[in-house]
Amino acid sequence: MKHIDVKVVMVAAVSSGQGKTTCTAALARKLVKLGRRVRVFKCGPDFIDPMLLERATGAPVRTLDLWMVGPDQCRSQLAQAAQEADVILIEGVMGLYDGTPSSADVARTFGVPVLAVIDASAMAQTAGAIVMGLRDYGPVEMAGVIANRVASDNHGKMVAASLRDVPLFATMPRQQVSLPERHLGLVVPGEIHNLDALLDQLADQLIFDEATWEALAPVRIEIPPAPAAESMPATLQGRTIAIARDAAFMFLYPANLDLLRALGAELTFFSPLADEPVPAAAHAVYLPGGYPELHAQTLSEAATWRASIRAAHAAGLPIVAECGGMMALADTLTDQQDNEWPMAGLLPGAVAMQPRLAGLGPQGLPTADGVLRGHTFHYSKLTTTVAPAAHTIKHPSAIQGEAWYRVGSLTASYFHAYYPSNPAAAAALFMRRHG
Repeated sequence: MKHIDVKVVMVAAVSSGQGKTTCTAALARKLVKLGRRVRVFKCGPDFIDPMLLERATGAPVRTLDLWMVGPDQCRSQLAQAAQEADVILIEGVMGLYDGTPSSADVARTFGVPVLAVIDASAMAQTAGAIVMGLRDYGPVEMAGVIANRVASDNHGKMVAASLRDVPLFATMPRQQVSLPERHLGLVVPGEIHNLDALLDQLADQLIFDEATWEALAPVRIEIPPAPAAESMPATLQGRTIAIARDAAFMFLYPANLDLLRALGAELTFFSPLADEPVPAAAHAVYLPGGYPELHAQTLSEAATWRASIRAAHAAGLPIVAECGGMMALADTLTDQQDNEWPMAGLLPGAVAMQPRLAGLGPQGLPTADGVLRGHTFHYSKLTTTVAPAAHTIKHPSAIQGEAWYRVGSLTASYFHAYYPSNPAAAAALFMRRHG
């Protein structure tokens, strides 16, 4: 089998909050500025980090997840990236060993060494003990360390000395600038003023040992033979799917769009925030997640949008609403300032933001075509008299997960589906039901 040798590292940490995304973005931008062709992946379900990392490199960021995406598709995506890049960075999720499967599982499955990000702001030599623990617990191959939030050159030297046989690839000072955050994680790129300048500044702040990086052994990525003619059935041939896409609705896996197109659908986009109606040519509507709670007043005043989605529902067009998309179709939405706003009113009930996380983790939706995999992550709760048509199943606990509602032609849930995990089930969501 053909193969390509390419530098690949898993950028991981002991926990969330260590600065993985900031350091991954800074390293990616630094390598791009050094003339490298860089591709970045995100390990585990996520929407916001990939958008920011895409801005750092200018190349699409896809998801690697052994359960949701599956090993074969992960391997195929890595093979494609290896043919286009000199460097592949994989940003981990949570802590290195958190989750089932974990970032460490991904690293071991594909023979990828780990580049550990350590928040060194409140430690010095103990950094070495943490790195040894991260390396030996799994174990994983430890490529090296990025020491984040380093106070001085001397502080960096103490950290480096503590690492023993593990190289210190880079240090990042206590940042005068950093990527801003909010309740679902980092702020989305469109809301960050001068994001490209910020990424350049982060890259310049990263004190990077290029010689140590060049000494890093490449990873051998197997390139599978070209597949036979595509066998994907054109289930959605001739159907136009209208997809909401703006600052309120942007949590969408690029792979979902690829899958819908592969099934034959034509995709068109519109903005409820701009009070645009559902396009007249649409045979179905897709409302992905996002931040409707930040734009609740604008959505409540978007009379054209609200009338058009009600008309689409009355006409029996399949409407698929995920998380934020579902929130915008309830009767009311109460934001974080306790202001209640009228929404489109297709799903009877009220949505209210909560101070704490209300749902998190990988889940699967049982369907007539098998399980459709995905995840959930939300800070709001829906109170409704509608009885769920089904529930997702949490992975790996197998206990009941999110409610999945049907109201006429509307299907709605907090569940974010990853369509390539079950193309037939995904296609069925956008087909009219009979009877």
